[in-house]
Amino acid sequence: MKFLVINGPNLNLLGSREPEIYSGESYQGLCRRLEAFAAAHSSTLCCVQFNSEGGIIDAIHGAQGNYDAIVMNPGAYTHYSIAILDALRSVAVPCVEVHLSNIHTREEFRHKSVTAPACVGQICGLGSFGYEAAMAYFLSKETQRHADPA
Repeated sequence: MKFLVINGPNLNLLGSREPEIYSGESYQGLCRRLEAFAAAHSSTLCCVQFNSEGGIIDAIHGAQGNYDAIVMNPGAYTHYSIAILDALRSVAVPCVEVHLSNIHTREEFRHKSVTAPACVGQICGLGSFGYEAAMAYFLSKETQRHADPA
């Protein structure tokens, strides 16, 4: 499989930004670990990060025909970006939304995701393992697809 991992605003500061919430792992460390996970499963991964909404939207649009699945942490855009929701709905590439922290136990404004309805699922509160869990989900779906004789 070919994975596109999209990270939103401030995730480039992983490791230094509120490590008690987002962990002490650096953004580069996260990407290297996810690339190794993909390679261990005969897959490839492109890890990108944008502090702007337009960059995220362009990456989603560019996924069509180039990637099998998107794993996305839209950061704060989760809670108000109808444009990202629309972009996800405009491509035929499935997406799982991931959050390092449990958004449902944080401030009230973080409890609602406007982008999740365009995703096949949402994983939150598992730290960076959530990215691997999302990839494992897609890998299991791919294995099932190849195992079905239909």
